Amino acid sequence: MPKTKVAVSVETELLGELDALVESGRFPSRSFAIEVAVAAELRRMRRTRLGEACRALDVNEERALADAGLVADAADWPEY
Repeated sequence: MPKTKVAVSVETELLGELDALVESGRFPSRSFAIEVAVAAELRRMRRTRLGEACRALDVNEERALADAGLVADAADWPEY
């Protein structure tokens, strides 16, 4: 995937921790470590949004819709 170069400002203490991770071999470079961290945070945010959307659903309404679908589909089920 193509990459774009950006400039960011980072707190000195965070940069020290990041450099320690690079020096220990955990990451090959600052750039890669930051890319991994940003990707992980974006994944976490997507999961959080999905959870928030699910919590907004009305459980009884969703159950009624599912039950209605099961009844409608029951005629199409093969006999055992």
